[in-house]
Amino acid sequence: MALVDKVKLPKPLSWLLNFGRARSLWVYQWGLACCAIEMGAAFGSPRYDVMRLGVIPFPASPRQADLVVISGTVTDKMAPVIRRLYEQMPEPKYVISMGSCANCGGPYWDSYSVTKGVDQVIPVDVYVPGCPPRPEALLEGIVLLQERIQREDMQERWRGEPIVVPPSTSSSTRVPAAPNASSTAPTSAGAPAVPAGSAQP
Repeated sequence: MALVDKVKLPKPLSWLLNFGRARSLWVYQWGLACCAIEMGAAFGSPRYDVMRLGVIPFPASPRQADLVVISGTVTDKMAPVIRRLYEQMPEPKYVISMGSCANCGGPYWDSYSVTKGVDQVIPVDVYVPGCPPRPEALLEGIVLLQERIQREDMQERWRGEPIVVPPSTSSSTRVPAAPNASSTAPTSAGAPAVPAGSAQP
C-alpha cells in the first residue's frame, strides 16, 4: 500500500489490485442486538454461503479485519468501544451498518441511552435498512460494497456518499447477483450505487 500511495499505477494493475481487495474481505462481526441473529444466519448458514462472495467471516481480532458489520442497537455506553475497535482496524477499512437501530436508532431513537446512528461514531460505507433486515439484504450490501471497492482510486480512496441498500419489494428470497451483473446500474465513483429500477432513498 505504501508504493500505491506514492506511484500512479497503470489502470489494469489498479483494477487487479481492487479486484483482489474486493473479493478477500475479512469481516469483523459486531453484533449488538437482535440484528446479529440475521447477520449470523448470513455468515454461518450454508444456505447463504457468504464465502462464495469472497467474504471471510473468521477473524477474531479487529487488527486482522478490513470490514466491520455493526448490527443492532448502538448505545452511548457502547459507542466509545466501537470507536476504539474501529481505530484498531488497518487501512483500508470499511463499515456496514445493518438494521434500523444501527442506522438511526430505530424504534429506540428517542431513548436517552441510544446513539442516533453508528455514523455519529464511525464513518459508514453501506446502510442496510430493515428491522431486522433479512440475510439477503446484508449480502446485497456486501455486493454493492465490492462494486464500490472495484471502482475505488487507490491513491484517493473514496470519501463520498454512503451506499443505501433499498428495501426489497418482493417477499420471495433471492440471491444477490454477481458484481458485474446487469441488475446494478453503473455509477460514477462518487455516486451512491443502488440496483437499477429501484427508487432512490
